[in-house]
Amino acid sequence: MTTRRLLILGSTGSIGVQTLEVVAHLNALADRGGYPERFEVVGLAARRNAALLFEQARSFGVPTAALAEDDGSAPPPPGLSVRRGPDAAEGLIEDTSPDIVLAAMVGFAGLPATLAAARRGLRIALANKETLVAAGSLVTEACGRSGAALLPVDSEHSGVWQCLLAHHAGGEVPPTRVGPAVERVVLTASGGPFRAWAKEQIDSATPEQALKHPTWSMGAKVTIDSASLTNKALELVEAHWLFGLPSARLGALVHPPSIVHAIVEFADGSVVAQLGAPDMRTPIQYALAHPRRPAGVSRKSSPLDWRSFEFEPPDTDRFPALRLGFEVIDRGGSAGAVFNAANEAAVEAFLARRIPFGAIPRLSEAALREVGASPLRDLADALAADGEARRFVASRLA
Repeated sequence: MTTRRLLILGSTGSIGVQTLEVVAHLNALADRGGYPERFEVVGLAARRNAALLFEQARSFGVPTAALAEDDGSAPPPPGLSVRRGPDAAEGLIEDTSPDIVLAAMVGFAGLPATLAAARRGLRIALANKETLVAAGSLVTEACGRSGAALLPVDSEHSGVWQCLLAHHAGGEVPPTRVGPAVERVVLTASGGPFRAWAKEQIDSATPEQALKHPTWSMGAKVTIDSASLTNKALELVEAHWLFGLPSARLGALVHPPSIVHAIVEFADGSVVAQLGAPDMRTPIQYALAHPRRPAGVSRKSSPLDWRSFEFEPPDTDRFPALRLGFEVIDRGGSAGAVFNAANEAAVEAFLARRIPFGAIPRLSEAALREVGASPLRDLADALAADGEARRFVASRLA
């Protein structure tokens, strides 16, 4: 039996917690002889939830952890080495020598550590879409030089990857470029809690209403992004970098049941879709265990769940954020970093009840217009664009 050394960046968030459930499941399978590998969790990183981070370290026998913000309220368990500070997660890449990194830190904060993993040629199970939105060219270029792999954890991109693998159409190990056999890739969206709401209702929605996602269980940031369809815009940009597709070969459809996660249209007229229950543990396990497919921890989707294949085009009048994803792809450079930073700042302001819900996409669009896009040559350029966009949003809130 072999052992894979796993580092989890963002272990206390929704994806991180579910990753540890998947690890426990796969290790239990291995103990029963049903899977040929065990996962050793060699490091955990979190932003600020020290109590949960330390409990996870105790439960999984983790020797090293990183905490970006530590108020000293929770003492670490004996024997746990703890890095502290904003660069702590990046330091774990070198400290722990992992075989695979689960990158699930929320937002732009996950970029430096993910880029460090890419430069070291590691397998990266990528749940942090903002990394590719903000600096996709830097990350994919680093992967090309080092041989690192980006194994998508977002359910939609995992679905695309599975469709491509099943039909030998490229995409064996992202990042890659999908060939002419693929005409278009379509990502699905549930439509969020405001799918049937009027524009005026959406504009004045409260945080409590926006956080009630109809199908997925996710953290607050992703849930708010899903309610505005910003999440789908970010995912379109992510798909562009993972599979080398221009905006003209990417699309989105609203699919409320969240059973179909991705659709691939082939040049010969065939259309292939990936289906499954709306449970993030499935794509997490697929990325960790690839290329194997052991028994899953998630609830299985049954054909009886498929009675409704309801699809509808997205309404970009009520949900204007979606079209910004195509604009970011076409503009290139630092446009993704600006869009992502403006959205993060706007979501924070909305959750703090400083702006109405409808102001989130308006601020993102205004930042793209006013801050603009410049060449992205290195991480410093991405950081500069991120900071400028945040300052722009702050100036609009003053």
